[in-house]
Amino acid sequence: MHPTLKLAQAALSAFDPVIAQTALEGLTAPRKTLPPHLLYDPEGCRLFDAITTLPEYYVTRTELALLERIGPELASLIGPGASVVEYGAGSVTKAALLLAALEKPAAYAPLDIAEVAVDGTVQAMRQRFPQIALHPIVGNFMEPVALPPLQTPLLGFFPGSTIGNLDRPAAIAFLAAARQSLGQGARFLVGVDLPKDPAILVPAYDDAAGVTAAFNLNLLRRLNREAAAGFDMDGFRHEARWNAAHSRMEMHLCSRAAQSVPVAGQPIRFAAGETIHTESSYKHARGAFLEMARAAGWESEACWTDAGQMFSMHLLR
Repeated sequence: MHPTLKLAQAALSAFDPVIAQTALEGLTAPRKTLPPHLLYDPEGCRLFDAITTLPEYYVTRTELALLERIGPELASLIGPGASVVEYGAGSVTKAALLLAALEKPAAYAPLDIAEVAVDGTVQAMRQRFPQIALHPIVGNFMEPVALPPLQTPLLGFFPGSTIGNLDRPAAIAFLAAARQSLGQGARFLVGVDLPKDPAILVPAYDDAAGVTAAFNLNLLRRLNREAAAGFDMDGFRHEARWNAAHSRMEMHLCSRAAQSVPVAGQPIRFAAGETIHTESSYKHARGAFLEMARAAGWESEACWTDAGQMFSMHLLR
């Protein structure tokens, strides 16, 4: 077969009509955006894992230290024989810390829309906690999900400040869906990043080594591969912004010049300096988060923060 035909066939086999349609919807909107879940192809996941170890990225190490510190108090509040449902599988280290802290946990159910993430989490947990029943669940955690029969007390777990990726209406909708799935009498442990000085926040999303920039730009490579796009990787740069009015960090891909980029056969025009908004990370003060939780039907049972007031963990009931 001619080399050009081989390349064409390879491109066609990688093409994903759902991703192409999602990309076109976002890039033809008045304000160009792409949903953050597109950042997490295998290379994106690898790069994000690298981000969590960077000196500028305080979130992961702060949350891990906080989880370790509050473990005994959490175990006392929850009681023995709990079943843990984790929303968004993948944070094996955090879930393992939580399970190790609880008194004789009965079960662990990782829930994620990506089957590969759920399978990987189950394999890791099977080795660490052979005595705990494992119940993998593949589903969209933004919607009420039917849980398998689980021993009570039931504890939902949503670490990593992932709730910060959702705007207020979506965050309330998620919390309400989780409340419906977990049911009466359940508790929910949620990690929430706190507002802080932009001098700390901006480097956490634009590190000196350029790992976050590579993570953001990798989205364009994915669209080239899976949405028949033609992005010039040198034609865009990563940009991190603190939006004080909305209390959120934003990631953008900024066009270095006026250009037209084909996406699934459709030309997408960019002005010089125009950006694609790829991710938001809201930072919620305690009161602001609890307001959303109450709107979704939850009440606060406990809240913990680290000594530097960088991160918080809320136990809702």
